[in-house]
Amino acid sequence: MLVSGRRRLLVLCTSFVILSLLTLPSDGSSNSTEDLDQSRNKTGHPLELTPRTAFQLKLHALFHWSSFGLLMPVGILLVRMSSKSKSGRCSRVLFYCHVISQIAAVLLATGGAALSLMNFENSFSNSHQRVGLALYGFMWLQPIIGFFRPERGVKGRSLWFFFHWLLGIAVCATGIANVYSGLRTYHKRTAKSVSLWTGLLTVEISFLAFFYLLIDRWSYMIKQGHLPVEQLRPNDNHRTYPTTLRKELGMVQE
Repeated sequence: MLVSGRRRLLVLCTSFVILSLLTLPSDGSSNSTEDLDQSRNKTGHPLELTPRTAFQLKLHALFHWSSFGLLMPVGILLVRMSSKSKSGRCSRVLFYCHVISQIAAVLLATGGAALSLMNFENSFSNSHQRVGLALYGFMWLQPIIGFFRPERGVKGRSLWFFFHWLLGIAVCATGIANVYSGLRTYHKRTAKSVSLWTGLLTVEISFLAFFYLLIDRWSYMIKQGHLPVEQLRPNDNHRTYPTTLRKELGMVQE
């Protein structure tokens, strides 16, 4: 019953993406490509983008920043927190939030991919475009693997978890790197400064990475303030010896 529900959700998401691609305006592709071709200077000078093309580029960047740079890392944090939670209800809520954030990330990235493929020049002559194309494929493989996960206790669950975790981390990390690459490519072609956006992305990723590392150590840090002082710093007057050793010391003193 649960598996059939996952399949229906997967089919629904796939149908939504296909419908979105089919309903995108087809006349924008040639116009935007012509804008880029007309604005390209053969002497290597910066491009003069039209307002339409500039808006589409910013929308493409916003979609991928929101997807790879925010929702995917947040989804990883949520599932990490769910595994550490001691409350079953809280763990389930965090897990479902993880699923929702990852589905939203995939849909946003798919929208950014459709915008790029239909409106921009795609010669795949640079690493940003080639890595982006590979990301789109692996990005859709991840939720498919997630929807068909084995139940706990089933043979093969450990192997599934390893590949799901590894692919998720790889897609997220590569996506973040490609966002940086996109910003650098935008700067090279337009000579416009992207220092502010690069700095904001770095601060955001650094905070998320710090929070990811803090999750594992948080409970340990909290326990440090509740341990008895004698266990933390034993002194000569009151040492904690094993039971057998205390008995032997008592016999010697008698």
